[in-house]
Amino acid sequence: MNYYFAPMEGLTDSIYRREHHRFFGGIDRYYMPFFSPTVHRSLTAREIRELPPADSTPFTAVPQVLTKHAEDFLWAAEVIRDLGYREINLNIGCPSGTVVAKGKGSGMLRELDELARFFDSVFAASPLPISVKTRIGLETEEEFVRILELYNQYPIQELTIHPRVRKQFYDGQVHREWFTYAVAYSKNPLCFNGDIRTLSDIDALRKEHPGLNAVMIGRGLIADPGMLSGGTDIAALEAFLGVLMDDYAVEFASCRNALFRMKENWAHLHDRFEGSDRLWKKMRKTTDAAEFRRLSAELLHTCPMK
Repeated sequence: MNYYFAPMEGLTDSIYRREHHRFFGGIDRYYMPFFSPTVHRSLTAREIRELPPADSTPFTAVPQVLTKHAEDFLWAAEVIRDLGYREINLNIGCPSGTVVAKGKGSGMLRELDELARFFDSVFAASPLPISVKTRIGLETEEEFVRILELYNQYPIQELTIHPRVRKQFYDGQVHREWFTYAVAYSKNPLCFNGDIRTLSDIDALRKEHPGLNAVMIGRGLIADPGMLSGGTDIAALEAFLGVLMDDYAVEFASCRNALFRMKENWAHLHDRFEGSDRLWKKMRKTTDAAEFRRLSAELLHTCPMK
């Protein structure tokens, strides 16, 4: 089975991917948070930073694109190919209100005829294999029957299914029965994504679907970054977080901005520690980087990991 790190905006950026690989590893592919190509046909400074040449990193990363326009997708695919990447991932899963309102992300599931026309264009001309990350519908799970029928008409490199509908965002039940439906009827290789928190969750999936190709993990790996490499050692975690803070301070030329990014990380991480609420509340409120580091160290060394 292959293990993928999910793309998470504001969390799994190029710095995080680099340091996670250095300290923990265990990941077969890191999927990048999406970028949105435009008619201007150029990358922003941030996009250039987040899309380094593929051979400049010692791990495999996959760029993800968010667009509903075939010509923009194909331009992005050429850029990504020229940077040395071997796959392009299409985001049909983002549930953000502003994204969906523009007909992108999971908003592409609203008009399947339009999605079919998009697929006709990109699969005919893409210079790279196309993988897809999807939800199972906008409003109801039953929408997935028609959605999967559409996906089956195209040579998708790998179909990552997050078995929630758009209106759930990241809350409520993961509809595992619809992933089971996909296992039975999909003509494309599958990857499961959604609420994988522990190795036991992975073992359960493996037993349920022995032929499963891959799992994609997001919040579970932020909270337990060493999950796939023998467990998260406190000393390694403390070193990892310290280097992240240093790297962000340099990258953003601001300790304050680095602090904001680290708080995003700790918002997932603190739940892994017993009795951490008091210290996390102080960490969340402080605007002083040195104080944040001190509180982080206290939490790591006084609150047992669950």
